[in-house]
Amino acid sequence: MVALRAAWSWVFDRFRLLLAELRCSVRSLSGGNRIPPGPIKHVFVLVLENRSFDHMLGFADISGKDALTGLPTHVDDLTRGGPHANPDPNAGDRRVAASSPAAFSLAQTRADGTHAPDPAHEFDQVLLQLGGYSRDGSGAIILPTHPDPRGDYPAIHNSVFIASYLGLANPRGIEPNTTDPESIMRCFAPEQVPVLVALAKEFAVCDRWFSSVPGPTWPNRFFLHAASSGGLDDSPSGFQSATASLLDGYHFDNGTIYDRLENSHYDWKVFMGDEFPQVFAIRGMTARRLEGHFRRFGEFAAAVNDPEFSTPYVFIEPNYGNVLPTTLKDFTGGDSQHPLDDITSGERLVKQVYETIRNSPHWNESLLLVTYDEHGGFFDHVPPPRTASPGDSIVCPENNHHGFGFRQLGVRVPAIAISPLIPKNTVDHTTYDHSSLLATVESLFGLEPLTRRDAAASTLDHLLSLEAPRKDAPISLPDPADSGIPRDQMDSAEDSSGDGSLTAIQRAFLHVAFLRHYRRTSLFRKPAAIRAFQRIKFLSQANGFMQEVHGRMSSLYLRAKSRRDSEKPTGARRA
Repeated sequence: MVALRAAWSWVFDRFRLLLAELRCSVRSLSGGNRIPPGPIKHVFVLVLENRSFDHMLGFADISGKDALTGLPTHVDDLTRGGPHANPDPNAGDRRVAASSPAAFSLAQTRADGTHAPDPAHEFDQVLLQLGGYSRDGSGAIILPTHPDPRGDYPAIHNSVFIASYLGLANPRGIEPNTTDPESIMRCFAPEQVPVLVALAKEFAVCDRWFSSVPGPTWPNRFFLHAASSGGLDDSPSGFQSATASLLDGYHFDNGTIYDRLENSHYDWKVFMGDEFPQVFAIRGMTARRLEGHFRRFGEFAAAVNDPEFSTPYVFIEPNYGNVLPTTLKDFTGGDSQHPLDDITSGERLVKQVYETIRNSPHWNESLLLVTYDEHGGFFDHVPPPRTASPGDSIVCPENNHHGFGFRQLGVRVPAIAISPLIPKNTVDHTTYDHSSLLATVESLFGLEPLTRRDAAASTLDHLLSLEAPRKDAPISLPDPADSGIPRDQMDSAEDSSGDGSLTAIQRAFLHVAFLRHYRRTSLFRKPAAIRAFQRIKFLSQANGFMQEVHGRMSSLYLRAKSRRDSEKPTGARRA
């Protein structure tokens, strides 16, 4: 059966490569790629990791003009109203208020020599964070259930982030924080995140942007690409059988925004911060890379500064760091702003992306969205609203763990819309989720919606209200704060004392590595590659595999780059 599945996947790979060549030929015959007709010719998207709105901007105290009415307004943050607090079940349900500052990295060593664990944010933990707990007559805690007695998502109170971090709903393998669970209520002071705060005050801050699913990274990132997760309502399951998702990647009934763009002859690119971008988990992305749609982030500045740069849609994947390290500090050494990494590295990435676009020849025709995939388990005080179900099918039943109907949004996350066509100091109270990005692209470029979710989503169009581009947008942003964390501390690689099982998110990134490896494996070696991958159970095995794939992909990249450079005429610009 494994050999048969491998053979079919090889056949489909060849078919997709032929389609890729056909698409290139059709575009060439039809005069190449189209240019969007409106004032926005380029949409750039940077999606960072695992932070709630309050955690990043709750104490920024931003006032401005309402995006719809033009009247003075204030961001819905922690400096107004309240009290914004959660009960601590370790202290007789004593209320703990949100406060600042927050730790620049949860991997910073505490007084007892340990560091805080990554806050849990799988489906069940978010259910607890939003739905709260009750106590029976004896004082025992009763956890919320899904579905509730009405057959729906329970009522939302945003009241149990501390209890979640303490581990009340943690399954085996997710580490609780029994030392200082109240730290989940700590939020950054404005001076800790000066880059994000400067952009929020300079352009449009959206204080009603919610993650698409009350759960973890993978389903939320799929919504950014497809307005659906194909039924995935938690982190992916293990891969003990040779399913279509394992061998081909995830697919969706109506495709992705990349399909819509290609069908309308619009170019797109993904700039990768590392060798394992999450978008590679989507079916067909290997063929797309061969078409030139994927570039390393190190090439971003040169590409955007080329006067001939004409790509309408650019998605930027950060460097996720050591997703399977030989260290005790997982997810460190990147710039995704993962809670275990130094927040200032992500600030530096945001600054670099903005300043590159701002000082490029294409600034006046550009829109940049900076947002976060989900809240990472951190406190936010605004209850997420209901929403439209995508209406498509569950394409991988083994990954629909909870029977979730996708009619409930997840926790609020930061979102900033940036363009010279947006008035300075705009505050937007419109309700959005990640499918609003797709709805905006569809509106700007004349594309059809992918699902019921993006069809019903609000767009950012009304923010682009200026008749002429602003001339006063800053050409540079403040430098990131000094976290006091040496960069080599985040990059360190001390041997781990244990060899535990993989977490759900580690398995997901391991799958991305497998997909890249599998696509480069010959037909007759594919069954052995599948069996070897399915034997991976522990961190040491996973780390060895990912290092091998990373080395192979880096070598292939360097050879391809050398070949391109040798073929490039002297003085030629980058495409």
